[in-house]
Amino acid sequence: MGFLPRLSGREVVKIFAQDGWRVIRQRGSHIILVKEDSFSTLSVPDHKEIAKGTLRSLIRTSGLTVEEFSNLM
Repeated sequence: MGFLPRLSGREVVKIFAQDGWRVIRQRGSHIILVKEDSFSTLSVPDHKEIAKGTLRSLIRTSGLTVEEFSNLM
């Protein structure tokens, strides 16, 4: 298990953008991301701080490991 710092929703979106994810829309307080070669979508809460479990779930859904995500930061 890698270390995950406290990140805001906007910071998480920027990190996923470096991996090829792009914002397609925002509905309320959630930012929806898609990736060209993936069937998954990511729904990132636009909060000041994202819960650790939510962040780990987003990382797992994106197909990255925690270490790969940390390297993108």
